[in-house]
Amino acid sequence: MSRTLVVWCADWPVAAALSEQGLPRHLPAAVFAQNRVQACNQAAREFGVKRGMRRRDAQSRCPEMQVLAADDARDARVFEEVLVRLEELRPGVMPLRPGLVALRSPARFYGGDAEAGAAIAECVVGLGIWDVRIGIADELFTAEQAARSAGLQETYAVPADGGSTDFLRALPVHVLEDADAVSLLQRLGLTTLGGLADLPGADVKARFGAQAAWVRRVIHGEGARPVTGRTPPPELTTEVAFEPPLDSAEAVCFSARQAAEGFVKGLATRQEVCTEVRIEVAMEDVPDSVRTWAHPRWFSSVDLIDRLHWQLAGVARRGGGAVTEVRFVPEAAVSEAVHADGLWGGTNERVDRGIARVQGLLGHEAVVAPVLQGGRSPSDRQAYVPWGDRPTTLRDRGLPWPGSIPPPAPARVLADPWPAEVCDQAGRQVLVLPRGGVSADPARYRPAAGQPWQRIASWAGPWPVTEAWWEPGGGRRVARFQLVGVDGRAWLATFDTDHWLTEASYD
Repeated sequence: MSRTLVVWCADWPVAAALSEQGLPRHLPAAVFAQNRVQACNQAAREFGVKRGMRRRDAQSRCPEMQVLAADDARDARVFEEVLVRLEELRPGVMPLRPGLVALRSPARFYGGDAEAGAAIAECVVGLGIWDVRIGIADELFTAEQAARSAGLQETYAVPADGGSTDFLRALPVHVLEDADAVSLLQRLGLTTLGGLADLPGADVKARFGAQAAWVRRVIHGEGARPVTGRTPPPELTTEVAFEPPLDSAEAVCFSARQAAEGFVKGLATRQEVCTEVRIEVAMEDVPDSVRTWAHPRWFSSVDLIDRLHWQLAGVARRGGGAVTEVRFVPEAAVSEAVHADGLWGGTNERVDRGIARVQGLLGHEAVVAPVLQGGRSPSDRQAYVPWGDRPTTLRDRGLPWPGSIPPPAPARVLADPWPAEVCDQAGRQVLVLPRGGVSADPARYRPAAGQPWQRIASWAGPWPVTEAWWEPGGGRRVARFQLVGVDGRAWLATFDTDHWLTEASYD
């Protein structure tokens, strides 16, 4: 019976991010999610960087470390190239997660487990992925653990016919994916999977959960998962070649119209639409023009031709050559139900096309859209992403954010806060004391220099926050107040160290 081979590309989120940005793989780098290390490579670990570490702690240990944002879609997209290459050697791969894939071992074809592992490793290394490890065993879970036990570009083959049990019993309990079960096992003095396997099956499931119970069954030779190969995705890239080459943008767009329509129809047959497309233009005597375009909804054939025309116009301004080939490559395809228009219609298509036209002239990041993210101050909660892009690195709005002001949010946030003044009944400036109290009740307020003083009808606060306290200068201590004047206007005022600022207004 065919054995299972698992390919593990260690630290895959880091490798995928470095690959997409064209950075050398030997640089120390880490991927961060919610300001904590999600993954780091060996070069960063040599400086003491670990998973779960805060960003400031990681950067203090390795200041030259590349800081990369977490992006699950990017990890899967880059790993697709590995899957395609492996399918050329052995059809029927089974991706477990980005960076980890299983397939039936081709040992009979290559003459043994070691030879099969070497062939697979050579294939992956040929893609520029150096940290690859191979594990071979009778079933999937054991093969994955064998891959994690293998050395760099090496193969760990667990002996067949009973070798899996001895191998698994010696593994530490932290190979389980359930952190609560691992903690409980360690507190009970069980440090290896062998101790887990010796416990009664019913008690394991009731006390440690389904995942630990399934691993116990695997150790006893039961519950093995079969390798089920994936169905390779259809080739959605559409291209059109020109012979002889065309030097007119209008002629290229006219000739590419049928290819654009076929591109959209090919996605429609799978009930999908493209929200991000890469247009590649090959030219004579000059480098190819490659550009990725995003759409706030989805691309129609007209949209594709428009983007192609704008891309050619930019190439012409830089002195482009005759076009020999145009390729439409879908970077992001989603179900058409996700972007279906609502009952009362969708966004204005003319507005979308006009904005995309401005992006074509001025650059992708020339037009941005405001989005809401987590933060304490109104300005911190604002973020801007290029029009059509999906925000992926925003701060989580669901976190507590202590020190943030309560709702309602201000209607107008000042780009540059105004210098303000807040005084008590005696005309003295109101101060915020080190423990968060105020020197006196606010009585009068001037939102900005040159504006008249207003009597304060009511006020709320302070909401104190100490920002960047770890910096050499001691950071920044601010306290925010909501002030309502007798004229009915409301303001968000901030006491910053020793002076007042107006940050926003309530309409």
